[in-house]
Amino acid sequence: MKRYEGLEAILLVDDDLPTNFIHNKVIQKVVADAAVKSITNVQEALDFITYSGIYENTSEIPRPGVIFLDINMPGLNGWDFMNAYDQLDKRFKARLIIIMLSTSPDPEDKKQALMDKGVVTFLNKPLRPEMVTAVLDNYFKEIL
Repeated sequence: MKRYEGLEAILLVDDDLPTNFIHNKVIQKVVADAAVKSITNVQEALDFITYSGIYENTSEIPRPGVIFLDINMPGLNGWDFMNAYDQLDKRFKARLIIIMLSTSPDPEDKKQALMDKGVVTFLNKPLRPEMVTAVLDNYFKEIL
């Protein structure tokens, strides 16, 4: 397991509970000392990163350095998240890495995700340990 400078937490945004469970376990195999939070809808995820809604007055809870964001969710989806995210104050976006996830075979999803300036990469689900390691090694400095 690795430790990364400045990575206190990782956020999973996916409506599928089994997927969140599996991704949580994969991340825990790779990363030491980072909290993993799973949220099943876009509005709650936005509230979490902006300390609003049910997350008002929760500044003691570590906020993510990385978000693994599913594209296809009922109601608001990953694209809706990114549209709202683009409108957020910069203080909520500082050092936040967003990775779009999907099981979709549609190449247009990947193309659209990579065109969004807030998305650093697009990955196909399910996450595997080497995928998580590659992303974190690319954007965070490992603590030896």
